[in-house]
Amino acid sequence: MAVRIRMKQMGRTHRHYYRIVAIDHRQPRDGKVIEELGTYDPHVTEKSERVTLLPSRIKYWQSVGAKASEHCEAIFKNFMKKWEEIEAANAAKAAEEAAAKAAEAAAPAAPTA
Repeated sequence: MAVRIRMKQMGRTHRHYYRIVAIDHRQPRDGKVIEELGTYDPHVTEKSERVTLLPSRIKYWQSVGAKASEHCEAIFKNFMKKWEEIEAANAAKAAEEAAAKAAEAAAPAAPTA
């Protein structure tokens, strides 16, 4: 199966919104997707907030041979670094919380009188 990373059009008339998806290349523009990888909303005024991405999943699909469309390549070029940093920060925060829970569970409970 030839997989492509492209945009799926959503929204309503004159207010389009796009999902960045991994999809079989034979599917129509709004067809059944394999996985959603992010979003793009061109109507958001703040340019840095127009895009959301899942960098680890995008890299996975590219590593197994998925080709990105021209528009998606441009989005990845401009926003991937920002979302990689956000994803790394979230992973570090989750690891820190997991370590705190593990330490809490390992500590013996105080005896009640």
